[in-house]
Amino acid sequence: MTIIDSAILGILQGLTEFLPVSSSGHLVLGQEFLGINQPGNSFEIIVHIGTLFSVLIFFRSDIFLLLNFSNQQYSFKYIIYIMVGTLPAGVFGLLFKDSISLLFENRLVVGYSLIFTSLILFLSYIKKINNKEISLLIALIIGCSQSIAIIPGISRSGISICTAILLGVPAKAAARFSFMLAIPIITGAGFLNFIDTENIIEVPVLIGLVGFLSSFFVGLIALKWLLSIIEKGKLYYFGIYCFSIGIFSIFI
Repeated sequence: MTIIDSAILGILQGLTEFLPVSSSGHLVLGQEFLGINQPGNSFEIIVHIGTLFSVLIFFRSDIFLLLNFSNQQYSFKYIIYIMVGTLPAGVFGLLFKDSISLLFENRLVVGYSLIFTSLILFLSYIKKINNKEISLLIALIIGCSQSIAIIPGISRSGISICTAILLGVPAKAAARFSFMLAIPIITGAGFLNFIDTENIIEVPVLIGLVGFLSSFFVGLIALKWLLSIIEKGKLYYFGIYCFSIGIFSIFI
């Protein structure tokens, strides 16, 4: 892997981790079409840490308010909702990690999964009345839905945001909850990859640094861009994109 390859994959990770287009699917396709054969999962861990820092910095005020407990009842409930929403994905990841890892070598799986993601994004556009708040049940349903995003090509942010919208949660609140869920999800995924010592292979410092910085800064830009698009109710734009890339992956 060259420095340019590292920058490209870092940019892909930063863009696609938060945009509802599947970061794992794009990393699979990016490595295949660029002809990159990076052994192990060390580089994947590095770029995921970059996007983790992105969401921590971008939502630092929200995180501070939650952890400060200035409104104890609200903070306690919201943290419980995050825990409940995280649990299904954690269980699913632990149970099926080895089986799912084989799918990362299958471009057809990524293609069909991207088409599935596009359909979910299109469905969210038809929901017009959104006035519900996040509840324990809604958090659990969102958590169950996002658990299948371990499959490459299915967008975690896309399916969690759209599930919340379809359940009646306003788009902005749905996005905020999805990104709060991203913190433990990305941390947990990185930890699982880290303890998989058989696949930990040393990455040159400069290549790792370029991957980290590119995923971090592009992640910040992607978060701001996505929130703007969500407020305008234009998530279906990404549905068109995912459908196109899915078809391309299958037939090209």
